[in-house]
Amino acid sequence: MYDNKVLINLYVLSLGKNYELFLPVNEKVGSVSKLLNTTLFNSINPDKNYILVNIDNGLVYKNNDIIRNTDIRNGTRLILV
Repeated sequence: MYDNKVLINLYVLSLGKNYELFLPVNEKVGSVSKLLNTTLFNSINPDKNYILVNIDNGLVYKNNDIIRNTDIRNGTRLILV
């Protein structure tokens, strides 16, 4: 386990695929979403604003939320929509 990262399971709805990723805990959710959109999933429309949603409790994360201050922890299952 890393103190500065969390290992999450990410489901990308538009691709129908799951990924396990480490997310930096000191970044904003919006920054992470944008990074995922532009680097990892270049087949997704880069002009669209995607959001992260917790699969288990339905919580939609705000772009200004810092990951450390959310309930995102190791093993959290997120969906990118």
